[in-house]
Amino acid sequence: MDAVQVFGDQQAMSEAAAKTIAAAAAEAISQRDRFLIALSGGGTPEPVYRLLATQAHLDRLGWPKWHVFWGDERCVPPDDPGSNYGQARRLLLSHIPVPAEHIFRIQGELGPDEAADEYRMLLARLAYSGLEWPKLDLALMGLGADGHTASLFPGPAAPGENQLAAIGVSADYDGRPANRVTLTPPVFNSARTVLFLVTGSSKAEAVAAVLQAHADRKRWPAARIKPESGREIWFLDEAAAASLS
Repeated sequence: MDAVQVFGDQQAMSEAAAKTIAAAAAEAISQRDRFLIALSGGGTPEPVYRLLATQAHLDRLGWPKWHVFWGDERCVPPDDPGSNYGQARRLLLSHIPVPAEHIFRIQGELGPDEAADEYRMLLARLAYSGLEWPKLDLALMGLGADGHTASLFPGPAAPGENQLAAIGVSADYDGRPANRVTLTPPVFNSARTVLFLVTGSSKAEAVAAVLQAHADRKRWPAARIKPESGREIWFLDEAAAASLS
């Protein structure tokens, strides 16, 4: 654990997150001539995407060197309101000059298993020789009130979760079939930086549980994310941090 920072409101947290992403991009491009980021869905990162798309960032983030992935995706078409890719395209990608060939969406319209197969093959093609996925420079993560992150849900690890780069998730979640595709802990844990963004009092119990030294990884899936050699950063608003000691 490198840092837990608490902010007075979501706007302040989002501004700090945008600066952190910008710094990670600058470092990666300077050292390796490309920046690999995995985006997340949900409401929490939306202000961050809007900030990154503002004029203040357009001329200085090295957008043509960005390579954009997703941590998870719902199995819906890309123009569906529930699509994580569609959200990022609407708020960020349609406003910045990232080359289309550097945007690697999960094809949710294929269904969970086929889309996971396709994404694993894509990741393997983009990896350095001998690896099964590219090493992300930054993985943007969220947290659910139940402790899930990406589409890693409470309960025993899904088949392939600890071996494969991406898996389909069809088990019931919140009373309905999940029908999602997710990257897995080995991919997130190989990232250079993992940045969690969490807001709201409904997440406070989960935040406190996940950040315990010996968190129950079956009950709180976000505890499965522990970077092997990279940084783990948590940005919280005051409500999400309310149960921390």
